[in-house]
Amino acid sequence: MASGMLIYDSMIYVFALSLLFVFSDGIRRNANAKRTGTGLLLVVVVLQLVFMGMRTWNEGHLPIFVTYDFLFLFSFILVLISLFLSRYQRSEFAVLLLNIISFAVLVLNNIWMEPIDNPLGNWHTVHGLLLIHIALANLGFVAMTVAAVFSGLYLFLHRKLKVKKWNDTIKRLPSLEMMDRYTHMALLIGTPLLGVSIVVAVISIIAEERWRLLLDTKVLMTAIALCVYIVFLVSKRLNQRSGLVMAKWSLVGYTLLILNFLLNSWSVFHQWTGE
Repeated sequence: MASGMLIYDSMIYVFALSLLFVFSDGIRRNANAKRTGTGLLLVVVVLQLVFMGMRTWNEGHLPIFVTYDFLFLFSFILVLISLFLSRYQRSEFAVLLLNIISFAVLVLNNIWMEPIDNPLGNWHTVHGLLLIHIALANLGFVAMTVAAVFSGLYLFLHRKLKVKKWNDTIKRLPSLEMMDRYTHMALLIGTPLLGVSIVVAVISIIAEERWRLLLDTKVLMTAIALCVYIVFLVSKRLNQRSGLVMAKWSLVGYTLLILNFLLNSWSVFHQWTGE
């Protein structure tokens, strides 16, 4: 346990250092800072893999059922996506925002959460279904986060162009069309993942005959958020809304997902907080 926390702390320190270099490159073009920041992010990924390996060894199974591990995996996938995006031009600010979110999740996870025992262990009949549900929900949440980042950048660039404020920051952002496309692509991936995770959750509830959980606040809120994203995709398909409206819809959906996650304390279905 002590060695695990040492790795976790080292991970945070290396991550913080990498953010300094990534931020430096974001403020002013600096190829050396970008390479250093990327190299340090690779070290963070290695440390995260080691930590997950140790958790898996200690638990005897892939740790994913508690909020602590859910958030850790979420942070890990965000870092991987940021490393992928760092290979492309004009994506520095998206990389920076994704890494800031990932870093904040790691730090807050270490402060607020604990690697408690699996609170879903009594769901014996549908243990495998719950594993699928949580994994799909995590990947869907990652995709929605990427979409939210590009939606936020879209609104920022739209505002700057509207007031005709030109600077180096504007030149380093993707075009409005590209950011709209990235948002759409992320939601095309995230919405089905989220939808299937809900279906699996409902199946697990039915299999366990816990019918009252179908009206659980978390289940209902997730369904509402999914409807927002479905409206987004349908409107996008029919070309009924501008990119600006679509960016706002994306952020509304993401806000609902964040509120949904905060409902864990009141959710009878998950009770990941241990309350």
